Amino acid sequence: MSKTPIWKSIALALISDIAEGRYDTGDRLPTEAQLAAKHGVNRHTVRRALADLTEQGLVHPRRGAGVFVAARPTNYPIGKRVRYHQSISASGKIPGKKILSLTTRTSDAAEAEALGLTPGDPVHVYDGLSLADGQPIALFQSVFPAKRLPKILTALSETQSVTKALQRCGIDDYTRHSTRLTARAASATQALHLRLPEGAPVLHSIGINIAPDGTPIEYGRTTFAGERVTLTLGDD
Repeated sequence: MSKTPIWKSIALALISDIAEGRYDTGDRLPTEAQLAAKHGVNRHTVRRALADLTEQGLVHPRRGAGVFVAARPTNYPIGKRVRYHQSISASGKIPGKKILSLTTRTSDAAEAEALGLTPGDPVHVYDGLSLADGQPIALFQSVFPAKRLPKILTALSETQSVTKALQRCGIDDYTRHSTRLTARAASATQALHLRLPEGAPVLHSIGINIAPDGTPIEYGRTTFAGERVTLTLGDD
């Protein structure tokens, strides 16, 4: 089993420091020399770690001044009633969505089981990017039963919001029935969309949302940029 590169360990330690508030947005990080002494490495190794954080948009260097925190990882709650725009706004960032595709196709076995369908039944599919302050933090796919929600794609196209689209389809509330999280390495396609190096750590989520009467209405697959998002679990 391969070991984590030292520069990567330093990068992860700095990300943890930023996420936990030891360094706030606009703060200057310790110098390369200070970080090298702290971790017992040479400055080249520290420089590689800082370059990784810069590539992710978490820090930015100022010539002759040092390296400064550009953004803290976004806190994103995973609970029974999660609304993307509310959650991102609550973290102090500007939420956004980018539609990649809106299509209708036949359901696969996993989708059919989750939505109470027969494999091959039609589903509407929304593929997109979730943004925080204009930076991609998640690549997602939402799958809806076509017969139950025949007009969902039109509503999504107009609102770019699952909550608002469901409201237009007569569903005023919904809750999370289940969530499953796994750690993975970003594929080439995921890395391209999320602006990450291929193989970077990502968190993959599979969730099922239900209407107030318990009927499943959405099967979601989401890939979070692991170093840009802090997932928190709660009951709400």
